[in-house]
Amino acid sequence: MPEIVNTAQSHAWNGPEGAHWAAHQDRWNAVNDGFNAPLLDAARLAATGHVLDVGCGAGRTTRLAALRVPRGSALGLDLSGPMLAQAQARAAREGVPNVSFVQGDAQTHPFEPGSFDAVISRYGAMFFADPVAAFTHLHAAVRPGGRLALISPADPRRNGWVTAMASLRGILPLGDFGRAGTPGMFSLADPDHTRRLLTSAGWTAVGVEPVEAHGRWGQDAEDAAEFLLATGPGRHLTEQAAPGDLDRARTALRDHLRAHEAPDGTGVRLLSTSWLITGERPPSPLSPR
Repeated sequence: MPEIVNTAQSHAWNGPEGAHWAAHQDRWNAVNDGFNAPLLDAARLAATGHVLDVGCGAGRTTRLAALRVPRGSALGLDLSGPMLAQAQARAAREGVPNVSFVQGDAQTHPFEPGSFDAVISRYGAMFFADPVAAFTHLHAAVRPGGRLALISPADPRRNGWVTAMASLRGILPLGDFGRAGTPGMFSLADPDHTRRLLTSAGWTAVGVEPVEAHGRWGQDAEDAAEFLLATGPGRHLTEQAAPGDLDRARTALRDHLRAHEAPDGTGVRLLSTSWLITGERPPSPLSPR
């Protein structure tokens, strides 16, 4: 595998975090699938297009992109071996022939210059050690006139799962959890910062637009609470908790989530607010748009 510079992320996604997401890919898709159509529509994929899915995880968006480019191809790239194994197995089971997956670091992977018509990512582009270097590298991988389309969390206060976890402040040591602009999942939550970042990496026509979707987090409040506490942020907090505090946290989180149980019995649904981030590589003066 080529050079990995995002070493902390590689360790996490080939360890407990990657194992959790690989084991629960269908649950995570139930949380995030509402953003698939806005993401893929924004990428403006043509039937013969070639698309790169950054941080593809278990490959849900890669496979959906491949269906939109039946005479082209979709490549999913991720650091996580466990998740890519699931991605490859699911693609084979679903019979998607024009999709492939590779393990690597999008910040340094040796892409052929100008080989993609679009770069997409659903929650996979917030964790770069050097975001300017990463987005500059991705810019070079896209042909002139090509597109960038990302889904990334918006203001933490507008995301129901963050509000649910924040309800445990005073029970668990939340610290800076859920603060916009901190490294990690909310690194692109400030739209002005994101516009400056992508512009400095060479992207033009940068857009940052809000999109919302309700995700299903569990079959009921108890199930959703256990799932949330088993996620990476949840484990980070509960590992620091005393046993008594952990029991209190479970009870408090379950009580908070009861208000979000759908009256039709379809489970716990929480609103997620994200940014649909778009950009273009400027077309060459000598080539058609």
